[in-house]
Amino acid sequence: MLAIIGGSGLAQLSNLEVTHRQVVRTPYGEPSGALTFGNIQGHEVIFLARHGYGLTIPPHEVNYCANIWALHSQQVSNVVAVATVGGIRSDLTPGTLIVPDQIIDYTHDRKSTFFTANNHSVTHIDFTHPYSEPLRQRLFRAAERAGEALVAGGTYAATQGPRLETAAEINRLERDGAHMVGMTGMPEAALAREMGLSYATIAVVVNPAAGRGSSGQGVKFENIQAVSHKTMAKVRHILEELVTLDGG
Repeated sequence: MLAIIGGSGLAQLSNLEVTHRQVVRTPYGEPSGALTFGNIQGHEVIFLARHGYGLTIPPHEVNYCANIWALHSQQVSNVVAVATVGGIRSDLTPGTLIVPDQIIDYTHDRKSTFFTANNHSVTHIDFTHPYSEPLRQRLFRAAERAGEALVAGGTYAATQGPRLETAAEINRLERDGAHMVGMTGMPEAALAREMGLSYATIAVVVNPAAGRGSSGQGVKFENIQAVSHKTMAKVRHILEELVTLDGG
């Protein structure tokens, strides 16, 4: 089954025909909200709003462990995460959709593993390629069928938040090889890997990163909502095609 994790620009999935909602209790506390079960194009999916359905949970306080555990408990196999980002690379302008292939973690003090000394022996996961390549390829095929453009590849810098970055920090991220910056990519991707879930991200550029382009003197928040609203319609269109693909 496919699960969709919605970010700050996708707290609800308007093309989801809701059948029921289910509160899931986890050993890691409360998830961001009840899991929403429904159908897209006749295919069953589960939706979860990462920041809560009222956008009340900031990125550094999301219970990522509970969210991923809850989805895994419902026999989910594929997870598509939708996340808003700031564009660092010059071609990643507002409204661009990207499927990143790499990630750099700058977060701290987040519970980032299921493998603790209390209930596991020392366990390592391979994270060379943090996103599922088969699921990424299905996203590209879905976008082609939907007639929507997806940028293939790029490195996502996951920062702590909730504040945005300084211009100097963005310069540093670029020197490190990052192409976009967001606040929710980790530990979500690593936890999904620990649970054996196929995980990929659709990153939605809603603004140039700090110090870049129109954000040269500051990020213009008034523009973000309009860009997000318009671009999320493209995301929903891609998801409609994704569920119809084999293994979607």
